[in-house]
Amino acid sequence: MAEPAGADSVPADLLKAFTAAQVTPRAQALDRSVWRTVGDPLWQGAWEGPLAGLTVAVKDLFAVKGYRIGAGNPAFLAGARAETTTAAAVTDLLRGGASLRGIARTDEFAYSIAGDNVHYGTPPNGALPGALPGGSSSGPASAVATGQAEIGLATDTAGSVRVPASYQGLWGLRTTHGLVPRQGLLPLAQSFDTIGWLTRDGQTLQRVVDWCLSYDGSESTENVYGESDGDLPWRFVVPTEVLDAVEPETRAAFDAFLATLTSSTDAAPVDFASIGDLDEFFVPFRTVQGAEAWRNNGEWVTAHPDALGPAVADRFRIASTISAGDEASARRALEPLTERIQTLVADAVLLMPTVPGPAPMRTAGGERVDAVRIATLRMTAPAAIAGLPSLSTPLLTVRSHLGPAPVGVCVTSRSGTDIALVRLARRLAQAVESW
Repeated sequence: MAEPAGADSVPADLLKAFTAAQVTPRAQALDRSVWRTVGDPLWQGAWEGPLAGLTVAVKDLFAVKGYRIGAGNPAFLAGARAETTTAAAVTDLLRGGASLRGIARTDEFAYSIAGDNVHYGTPPNGALPGALPGGSSSGPASAVATGQAEIGLATDTAGSVRVPASYQGLWGLRTTHGLVPRQGLLPLAQSFDTIGWLTRDGQTLQRVVDWCLSYDGSESTENVYGESDGDLPWRFVVPTEVLDAVEPETRAAFDAFLATLTSSTDAAPVDFASIGDLDEFFVPFRTVQGAEAWRNNGEWVTAHPDALGPAVADRFRIASTISAGDEASARRALEPLTERIQTLVADAVLLMPTVPGPAPMRTAGGERVDAVRIATLRMTAPAAIAGLPSLSTPLLTVRSHLGPAPVGVCVTSRSGTDIALVRLARRLAQAVESW
């Protein structure tokens, strides 16, 4: 290798540093909007196992021994104590051979589905630059979509796995309520809080569920994993009210998807059914969620009146006004709705677009984001209310102001069929992609 010009007049130590600078790539800056802390790895998993070689981005709601839970808020992080144990859901992945890449951002207290955070910035959308990433599992979703981790360990209360999966072209599974142990998880609303995973492809998600939802993989001895090893019926039901609620571009893409599915060599029967006014689900869901969120966090919010971003602060303000009578009435209203959805999935799988449309632009105003949030929750609430496994699969592409954008197709099945649901979604993707 030729020496730089004038090398004989340059001190040896400076020449060495200069030469190293020419051949050493610059280290990538840590994206603080995606990661709270990151390592190489932050926590090593088992050297062998079905998940060996995979890395995990953990949402900043899970306990990791030696680290504090930050919940997307710097004031909360500053007052938290280091955890003395690691959450069971994290340990399950580590035992399977996956390593913890880092702790990833969340929307404040997981009380949002947009993916923005006024304190740390908005994580990038790995599929549609310039768009919101989707929340509240925004950090793990962005880490996976941008190739910084293979698995996102996340939570879904009202759609916080499914929405970022749809916005960023990922596979995102909300598991059966109560199936995955929630020890070591900071709650938002326990009646609906559910653990889930985000991956870039169905094969990786299958590896995760096959391990974490098996008796060998899970630390939990309390859960019985039911019919997860059985096959689900290859028959679908589309909720008509959901189709009426989606944006025109999404409706056109979904109609084309259905036409392909019913014409494919692996064609499946597709029926349409009414589930009732979507506000019947959304209004009581929002009431119960708000009541529980205030019980969990109201004392802290009251003691830190200026610590929250405006949108989340307003949600907590509304939650603080929910009376015991309001909550009781809402819970009664949820009972027949749960039964309605569970009846539909007894011998079929619900099939619908995950969200109304593509991710809004990062520059969208607050009113626009709030309108999208409400429209989205009206679609995601039914599965949450019924406690069912629900999986968003990246099977639609629609036009947007930022270019071609992903929109998920969501499949929802009866309780305990999580492993089979992933297999069914992979079969669904293969059926339409091979046609």
